[in-house]
Amino acid sequence: MGAVREGLPDGRYGRSADQRADRKLKIVGAVLGVALLGVVGWSGFSYISGQELSGRVITWDRVSDSAVKVHLEVVKGKDDTGTCTLRSQADSGAEVGRKDVTVDAPKEQVDVEVTIRTTARATNAVLVGCTSSGG
Repeated sequence: MGAVREGLPDGRYGRSADQRADRKLKIVGAVLGVALLGVVGWSGFSYISGQELSGRVITWDRVSDSAVKVHLEVVKGKDDTGTCTLRSQADSGAEVGRKDVTVDAPKEQVDVEVTIRTTARATNAVLVGCTSSGG
């Protein structure tokens, strides 16, 4: 009885069509993966670099049924200016007070205390957001 060969001799007839297709798929997958990483990285960088002002409410205190005192901290470029909007809400969730705070001090971190006048008893004070007005 003779030995029966299962496949073609190695290296004699070149690569099979399946091997060529697998290699092409690997190359296409690698190129698409690198492109996706590039897009995600670029998007993240442009988002972060586009935020010139960032703020947060450090503390807030209801000083009366018609006023809330807010301690706001804003981090920005030294020469950047902008406006931060604060909002106060009642227990029901309805907005009872809003105030725009101009931030133009020539420092990188600005701490400011602001009083928001309210139309009813407030249960919170939140930062809506900060926008740059140029530098």
